[in-house]
Amino acid sequence: MKLIIQIPCYNEAGTLSIALDHLPKHIDGIDEIEVLIINDGSTDDTVQVARDWGVNHIVSFKQNKGLARGFMAGIDACLHLGADIIVNTDADDQYCGEDIAKLVEPILKEKAEIVIGERPIDETEHFSKKKKMFQHLGSWVVRVASNTDIPDAPSGFRAYSREAALRLNVVNEYTYTLETIIQAGWNRIPMTSVPIRTNAELRPSRLFKSMWRYMKRSSTVILRSFAMYKPMRFFGILGSVFFGAGLLLGLRFVWIFLSTGSGSGHIQSLILCAALLMIGAQILIAGVQADLISDNRKLLEDVQYRVRKMEIELAKAKEDEAE
Repeated sequence: MKLIIQIPCYNEAGTLSIALDHLPKHIDGIDEIEVLIINDGSTDDTVQVARDWGVNHIVSFKQNKGLARGFMAGIDACLHLGADIIVNTDADDQYCGEDIAKLVEPILKEKAEIVIGERPIDETEHFSKKKKMFQHLGSWVVRVASNTDIPDAPSGFRAYSREAALRLNVVNEYTYTLETIIQAGWNRIPMTSVPIRTNAELRPSRLFKSMWRYMKRSSTVILRSFAMYKPMRFFGILGSVFFGAGLLLGLRFVWIFLSTGSGSGHIQSLILCAALLMIGAQILIAGVQADLISDNRKLLEDVQYRVRKMEIELAKAKEDEAE
């Protein structure tokens, strides 16, 4: 059983060695533990720090491409390197490295394919009250959107089995944390969470440069992911709001007409009624079209899964022949 711990890095020379020192050297049930660094266009000595420490693998981008792309590049590299389990953690030592053993345990016991670390948000001293509130709110929204019970959706401390990693897709360029939960929830990939510990803050979070900016970008990711994986429900709810409002206006006009014998003075509401009904109908039609496109996406995801699996198996066979 091979475990690869991947760490996305962007100018992390000051904290990387601390995070690396806290990684476990042995875990029961794991035969090999390797470390992979994703250098996301760092301009400092991040790569040199990783090499000096003895990191097994380094994936480098010439320029910064963002957390989501870096995460997927690491997943792809880990799969080609023969990982049975992939753990993602941060280079700022936010998460307690010793808890990796707790993180992979449900996968080793075949109880889950994805495990997400649940931080003690309310007890974390460097989290402001506003940040704690929005963390809880965001996690609740993701639970509703994904039909799961993951309590800490933004947590980047997580483990994936090979099977789950093969099925991962991230299309947004901001963060992988929210989209992958929604994707796994609707694709019925077994997923759970375990309580973990956090360390003292070594540097400010780069995703939280502005609370409102983070909320805006995160809500966009959630809405887009929900529309992608459950388009009929998304467009159905949206279309029903417009169609229902138009229907109420129409019924109001009919009631006034029947009561007074004339609709004089209420023609504007009748025009608005017609407009809302047409908008609602168009949105519902768009939902049907999106649902059909979603079926094609599922087929493409299955093809991608099979191609990835074949590529990895072929690469492994070539390595075995070379040995």
